[in-house]
Amino acid sequence: MTVTINDIRQAIKLLELSGMPVCIHSSLRSFGLVEHGAETIVAGFLAEGCTVLVPAFSDAAYAIALPDLPHMRPARNGIHYERLAERFYMGGNQVYTPKSREINLTMGLIPKYIVEHPQSVRGNHPLTSFAALGPLAQTLVEGQEAQDVYAPLHTLTLMHGSIILMGVGLERMTFLHYAEQVAGRSLFVRCANGPDHRPMLVSLGGCSEGFGHLATTLAPMRQTLMVGQSSWQAFAAGETLQAASQAIKAQPSITHCADPDCERCNDAIKGGPLLIM
Repeated sequence: MTVTINDIRQAIKLLELSGMPVCIHSSLRSFGLVEHGAETIVAGFLAEGCTVLVPAFSDAAYAIALPDLPHMRPARNGIHYERLAERFYMGGNQVYTPKSREINLTMGLIPKYIVEHPQSVRGNHPLTSFAALGPLAQTLVEGQEAQDVYAPLHTLTLMHGSIILMGVGLERMTFLHYAEQVAGRSLFVRCANGPDHRPMLVSLGGCSEGFGHLATTLAPMRQTLMVGQSSWQAFAAGETLQAASQAIKAQPSITHCADPDCERCNDAIKGGPLLIM
């Protein structure tokens, strides 16, 4: 079976998401054969009047080692600062702008297609931007800034949007990082080249490998559907945010991954970094 644009449109109609903003996390490979690849998936959503929001995270091109300044090296920040040289490199003169078309290839082919589309809009975060395509694209991403990384997900919630996992699990659901923030956790901070070529702090999420533990909590608001060989899970943003944030407050360890020594999970459960104002 080859997945066509009509298959995508039919799936959107069955989920009653026509005309709505949706954040998608996807594995194009999970569909099996797709006529014209990523273009067909996105075209199906656009044909149904949807606006598609995707994570469009950068690679390390704009990341730099945190300077030896107390406010840029907070405690409980999910990282050993002495190991920074192993995880980041100096980005030199590379400065991110929302016009950038660079994207970490692990994001997948559908986000890559959207980022490269001439009508897409990209948020203003050098490391973990979002990109959107469709009639509400500008509204969805315009609030994203270095210290407000999940503004697009906040707007998605206000617009009564949804999240769709296409062939991937809850571990890839960035929206649950926003739920962590709403639950009261401080986001981690890293350093990136600012527009003036000086280091600036940016906020971002932590480890997501334990998010599968929220499956039981989120089951009541989950819709499931098979599209080609791809298993879809759709979640209403508002209900999901409320349920996930309450579960995290009640049992902070619910998000911990399988590694008991995971620095990001251990520090997130304690509340995240102790930021110096």
